[in-house]
Amino acid sequence: MSIVRQTIAKLLVQKSIQGSTVRSKMNGFIKIEEPGTDTAPVIPISNNVAIRQAANLLESGQVIALPTDTVYGLACSANNPAAIQQLYAIKGRHGQKPVAICVADFDDLRYWGQADHLSDKLLQQLLPGAVTIVVRKSSHLDNPFLNPGVEKIGIRIPDFKFIRDVSRAFRYPIALTSANKSACQSTLNVHEFQCLWSSLGAVFDGGQLGLSEEQRAASTVIDLSEAESYRLIRAGVAAEHTKRVVEKFNFFANH
Repeated sequence: MSIVRQTIAKLLVQKSIQGSTVRSKMNGFIKIEEPGTDTAPVIPISNNVAIRQAANLLESGQVIALPTDTVYGLACSANNPAAIQQLYAIKGRHGQKPVAICVADFDDLRYWGQADHLSDKLLQQLLPGAVTIVVRKSSHLDNPFLNPGVEKIGIRIPDFKFIRDVSRAFRYPIALTSANKSACQSTLNVHEFQCLWSSLGAVFDGGQLGLSEEQRAASTVIDLSEAESYRLIRAGVAAEHTKRVVEKFNFFANH
């Protein structure tokens, strides 16, 4: 990592900053909520260096919060053991409960997961979108703390430009789970998970993600790890559409 990028990362994770804003080395503004308190910088996703800032934090092993096409998520490097452990600790999540990963493109999905049996035509009708596709992990996904003892992985390509751009800039899979304490409701704006800010490297603010309570159901999770067979794991916000698509491609429900 260059000296400039290291400097930016340090600025982002600084916890005690005087005043309400700080200017980065790349002329970006970082908004700080509640000056003088131990909290994370809150950065609008419209900031022209927000994508690079998010990627820098992921590279440095930090956990960040950012918007998706459904709810706000907590994210970290999926192949960083310490980052995954920190993600679980922040969320208060049981270590045996799986998390998904986020990637930018179909090529990434096929690299980090075993998905040769899923045609591009099928994937194009589901993704980008509010669907998590569960397949077997590839050998490239080798973090022992990422869903230990589980041979499968849920993979998302959200229909939200910011998180996909961050994924491209980072170049590696991003572990992703909803931005809330375990067993609490998912969140549609950054203030709903303000209790977590002090544990995060930064909060990337995309505004209010929706007004309906139905959106809190998050993504539909479907197991497509076997050819011609599917299992709906979580209904989420797109269950009916997802089932129609996979059945059109001769996948049948496995109960």
